[in-house]
Amino acid sequence: MMEKMIFGRYVPVDSVVHRMDPRSKLTIIFLFVCIIFLANNWITYALIGIYTFLMLGLSRIPFRFLYTGLKPILWIVLFTLVLQLFFTKEGHLLFHLGPIKIYDEGVRQGLFISLRFFFLILMTSLLTLTTSPIEITDGLETILNPLKKVRFPVHELALMMSISLRFIPTLMSETDKIMKAQMARGVEFSGGPIKERVKAVVPLLIPLFVSSFKRAEELAIAMEARGYRGGEGRTKYRLLSWKIMDSLQILLLIILTVLLYVLKS
Repeated sequence: MMEKMIFGRYVPVDSVVHRMDPRSKLTIIFLFVCIIFLANNWITYALIGIYTFLMLGLSRIPFRFLYTGLKPILWIVLFTLVLQLFFTKEGHLLFHLGPIKIYDEGVRQGLFISLRFFFLILMTSLLTLTTSPIEITDGLETILNPLKKVRFPVHELALMMSISLRFIPTLMSETDKIMKAQMARGVEFSGGPIKERVKAVVPLLIPLFVSSFKRAEELAIAMEARGYRGGEGRTKYRLLSWKIMDSLQILLLIILTVLLYVLKS
């Protein structure tokens, strides 16, 4: 399971994207999530696809690794496409077989929504694959630093996100161990009717929740023993540095935004 899971996993590779400032990567992801809704025709979606795969190429993350990790999510994308095909009743009728009717607008909307979902998953996964949790924490805390003037707990929020990302692989590994232990005792997770599969999940969730609470308690005790008192007076071992490549990437995204706005229907 760990080899197939990519969400929350950092892949240490020497690439352009890895060397970028985490603040620029967080800004790019936020802007990308906003501008992708400007796409509403094939030209705009082609531009977004070119930009997404350009970033993936610059990250030097193996495409086979991405495909293996995103394979379960691809089924969700396919399911979204099927829903749009069957439930959108607009446009010209393309196919009719009994109660099943497929319209050209359903095909168009299904492909567009599926592509939008797919590109969002790729770009958000790229953030965690190329940025370590501590870098994400430092970048997020720096971006949200002005909110400290209104007494917003910026450091605590960034710390919670860092801990959450850090423990995703740990929880997945724990889940894998529990599943193997339950399967050795005769539990079937993939066979039988749906009702039986749901029942089989219960012996998996209970020890997983117990283990999660135990790890959270141990972490809290360790932080208190080391004198953790929040972000006041704390210094950073790694200082963030904004480079020319960060500015160029932001400029490239701005150009993409202008093109999407001009070329949208």
